[in-house]
Amino acid sequence: MTARPPGLRLVLATANPDKAAEIISILGAEGVALSPRPAAVPDVEETGDTLVDNARLKARAISAAVGEPAVSDDTGLEVDALGGAPGIYTARYAGEDATYADNVAKLLTELEGTPAPDRGARFVAVAFVSFPDGTEIWAEGVVEGTIASESRGTDGFGYDPVFVPNEGDGRTFAEMGSAEKHVFSHRGRAFRGLATMIGDRAD
Repeated sequence: MTARPPGLRLVLATANPDKAAEIISILGAEGVALSPRPAAVPDVEETGDTLVDNARLKARAISAAVGEPAVSDDTGLEVDALGGAPGIYTARYAGEDATYADNVAKLLTELEGTPAPDRGARFVAVAFVSFPDGTEIWAEGVVEGTIASESRGTDGFGYDPVFVPNEGDGRTFAEMGSAEKHVFSHRGRAFRGLATMIGDRAD
């Protein structure tokens, strides 16, 4: 388990319950304590040009609002046949108010007729911490895979039902339990890397 500075607690920038649950599961296993974002603190508009930009915007805003270290993430799905789309627009691929199902449906429609060898993709996650003194640390996690031709599985969220990691056994993320998924998922890798960096601050 990674060491952490005594008394360090991070405030979650996300209010998305699915993301929050994953972050708590991953960082909690690394010995990092987390607090939910206060309900009175509003969402932060993601206007950055990169995943790092958006993660930084969220972490900085929440840290400034609560006066404590804040942790955020931003994730992008990059599909080769779509020129790297949806990228930074992953969460709103089918529109600003799109549901998970809407985004998956649009992705499958865009890839309709694309043969399996050309359905390569990757998930990229940036995990970011902003401290009240202006210090910032972040880590990136990447997992390569392919996009399935149809949704499979009921676990996970987002694009998990159609993302098949290359390091797995042919199942989508949604066909795996969360602990198994976190072993090689983009978010698992990013937040474990972040936990190591947090631990290094205590050395």
